[in-house]
Amino acid sequence: MDLHPVTGLRAALPYLRLFRDQLFVLKCGGEACESPETLDSIIEQIALLHQVGIRILLVHGGGVQATELGEKLGIESSFVDGRRITSEAAIDTMVMALNGTARTAILSACRRHGLPAVGVSGIDSGIIQATRKEPIKVTSGEVVDFGQVGKINSVDPEPLLSILYSGAVPVLTPLSADENGTVLNINADDIAAAVAGALGAAKLIILTQPRGILTDLNDPQSLISQVTLTELSELEKSGTVKTGMLPKTKAIRTALENGVQQVHVISHAFPDSILAEVFTNEGCGTMILPEEPE
Repeated sequence: MDLHPVTGLRAALPYLRLFRDQLFVLKCGGEACESPETLDSIIEQIALLHQVGIRILLVHGGGVQATELGEKLGIESSFVDGRRITSEAAIDTMVMALNGTARTAILSACRRHGLPAVGVSGIDSGIIQATRKEPIKVTSGEVVDFGQVGKINSVDPEPLLSILYSGAVPVLTPLSADENGTVLNINADDIAAAVAGALGAAKLIILTQPRGILTDLNDPQSLISQVTLTELSELEKSGTVKTGMLPKTKAIRTALENGVQQVHVISHAFPDSILAEVFTNEGCGTMILPEEPE
């Protein structure tokens, strides 16, 4: 049975008091921008958080849009172990998709909901300092050069803090450049985790397709509602956490080890998932803590 609106408001009040003036970093993938309805729901929830005094920074991907644009331009997208090979031609599609198609869709939705938002990338004002990743050995044993893919060296929080202090929401794309100005594509989960740690965020919220971390990928009811980093490592060792969730667990660990208090993995398709996760005891996804709460 649904709660009466007043009852629901009373239940949310402790969280409103706790999180006011706190910073949440949210990360959504490009697939969330494909559906105008899904994107509209996400931005509407972010606007509500902003209105009640929670500071928000949104990091978004755009791999889906880059692949579609590449097909139109005759540029093939190549993947090894689920990771994109970013050639010189492919980096152009990433820039156009991230700083163009995906960002514009998000900023348009922000305008629709009266949410002040500023689009930036990791290149802007040297927010993300990065270098090109070295070739690595993949599952097959082959050594693969993933092209213009970057690893994060450091984050300069000042440009992002300036936007936040102005009362706006930074919308950050996961691009950077090396010291020679060569553009680099960086995993959006890694960017979100590094930025959350650098800015002292209270929460990192990762929006993805599954409801959270599941013991059975084919069973949404097998959701794990809460785990610690130690327990997450055990899930990785046992093979319960695998494939597409593995890069996210790396980002989760980075965030928590750098001072972020909590990380949440929730579904962008679940109705009002952000609000349910933040303002109810039950939540709707998986919350990961650095250690067992006292």
